[in-house]
Amino acid sequence: MATTKRELVRRVAVKTRQKQNLAKKIIQTFLDEVVDELARGNRLEFREFGVFDVVHKRERLARNPRTGDTVKVPAKTVVHFKVGRLMKDKVMRLEQARRAKQAGGDGNLNTSKA
Repeated sequence: MATTKRELVRRVAVKTRQKQNLAKKIIQTFLDEVVDELARGNRLEFREFGVFDVVHKRERLARNPRTGDTVKVPAKTVVHFKVGRLMKDKVMRLEQARRAKQAGGDGNLNTSKA
């Protein structure tokens, strides 16, 4: 299930006890600034969260999977995101809990038996 910007605005407004219009304006300004920085070719580092970087990909040859023909893929610039330690650890713990629950466990991450 995807979280929309509208839902994120609502959550931020509730947690900060601000009006949704203000939360929306702040979030949109933040997103605009991220895009502007990346468009300038700058790297954005958010400690423990991750790093956004602009990567220039060279022209390359690829293969069309349907026909097997070789095709030229033009050079392009893309945004790369490298996840930070805090996010990586939290997502990993949530995934482990989800798998444990599916396997019939209680979702408790402490699976050692004493």
